[in-house]
Amino acid sequence: MESILLYDTTLRDGTQGEKITFSGEDKIKIAKKLDDLGIHYIEGGWPGSNVKDKEFFESAKKIVFKNSKLTAFGSTHRYGISAKDDKNLNAIIECGAPVGTIFGKTWDLHVEKILRIRLEDNLEMISSSVAFLKNSHLEEVHYDAEHFFDGFKENKDYALQTLSAAVKSGADAIGLCDTNGGSLPHEIESIVKEVIAFTDSLAAGQNSKNPVRIGIHTHNDSGLAVANSIAAVREGAVIVQGTINGYGERCGNADLTSIIPILKIKMGYPCVSDENLKKLRMVSLFVSETANMTPLNARPFVGKSAFAHKGGIHVNAIMKESRSYEHMDPTLVGNRQRVVVSDMSGKSNIEYKAKELGISFEENGLDTSKILSKIKQMEKDGYQFDVADGTFQIMVEKLGKQFQPMFDLDSFRVTIEKNKDKPCYCHATIKISVDGEVQDITAAEGHGPVSALDNALRKALNKVYPNVLDPVHLVDFKVRVLDGRDGTAARVRVLIESRDETSIWSTIGVSEDVIEASWQALADSFQHKLGRLDKDKSSK
Repeated sequence: MESILLYDTTLRDGTQGEKITFSGEDKIKIAKKLDDLGIHYIEGGWPGSNVKDKEFFESAKKIVFKNSKLTAFGSTHRYGISAKDDKNLNAIIECGAPVGTIFGKTWDLHVEKILRIRLEDNLEMISSSVAFLKNSHLEEVHYDAEHFFDGFKENKDYALQTLSAAVKSGADAIGLCDTNGGSLPHEIESIVKEVIAFTDSLAAGQNSKNPVRIGIHTHNDSGLAVANSIAAVREGAVIVQGTINGYGERCGNADLTSIIPILKIKMGYPCVSDENLKKLRMVSLFVSETANMTPLNARPFVGKSAFAHKGGIHVNAIMKESRSYEHMDPTLVGNRQRVVVSDMSGKSNIEYKAKELGISFEENGLDTSKILSKIKQMEKDGYQFDVADGTFQIMVEKLGKQFQPMFDLDSFRVTIEKNKDKPCYCHATIKISVDGEVQDITAAEGHGPVSALDNALRKALNKVYPNVLDPVHLVDFKVRVLDGRDGTAARVRVLIESRDETSIWSTIGVSEDVIEASWQALADSFQHKLGRLDKDKSSK
């Protein structure tokens, strides 16, 4: 079966998504991860459009890519300027990337109403731009046909003329773009099939033994970017463009974290190695971390909840046969099976979690019925264990008398000052004990009371566990009022999601006092991290 080539545009198209931005250093780090994953093309940006992208390509010259070809992006030359005098085209050549990709107008609507030039002038711009890059000794020249599917549906003849202009000028690959994201899978299939027949006929007319490669570039405005990409592959597209986590403008681009396992596992296409496929979840987390975006738990294949089970009947079944409620082995993409517990849980959930945590209840006079009863009582009080694995583990270890605290709180004080014309000023002091030995009082400031408390606790623990907590930070912080009828005296639930370089965990606290609830969740988060480190050491 022919290999499918993966074309990542996270560093270019992905950055057009709201709230997503990468520094030059960020882009270098991501590019290295993509290369390690086995991505064939990494589109690094538009060197002719901004200084940051130009600097990225300059830094990238020092990197030896093992698997990937770095690609520079741009457009056809501007109307009224020759290709050889166009700054953007020359920037592609000068940046040092072995591959150049340019886009051009395919939809006559854009040519006549946006560019406001003649249709034949647009064809000349495509032809001369591709030819100029092709004659510049780049390894490959790709042409992205912007708005291709919309253009094809409204004026098929002209849309195909634009492809012909690129192919006859020497383009090595054509990317068919569903730029507005409005096409449907059956439309993609029929159009791609017709395009491949058309480009094959062009190759035959030119006596070429190597027809131009066809690629697909889809957006997710109809929620079909992945489906449309797969539809194109089924009809012969051999290059699939997308971004990690589907980041991109509006509703995003096709998500490579879904496309890669679908191609590899479901369809049998050799797009990445088995070893590299196991890195997929880690790359997804790394990119979301670098983009400062909260990971989507429900993201297929790589999300925290992608292989999570809550219902007791489901858990009972997967303990006997995983594939009864799982469509694939999660370890293939670097993920894992998870069982969550709540007041909906049965004994199977508790037994599964006990095995996962390495806790034997029977040795301590506890059984699953007692554990389950305790969980349901705590959830009645406001706890929610299906979203707080970290606190659940600590709670079970305490009930099983196997919890070994990595620190104990002696006291803390949080001070909040408010001046007339300035925002609140927060200061926290904390005193903890480790192995029964009282530590010095530690103080820290913060943007709020919880931030100040977090900083003070980190500072205190860093004296005992140097650098261990440096990579740990909060991904999400939620406060939920459980019963608003009590006004400011109402019980609140605080949920904290934390992460380090390799994992994400959640902890929870419940109290009438938001600071107390926050402390419970914060302390559990650090106990979980430090306890995990301690267990790893003891197992070696």
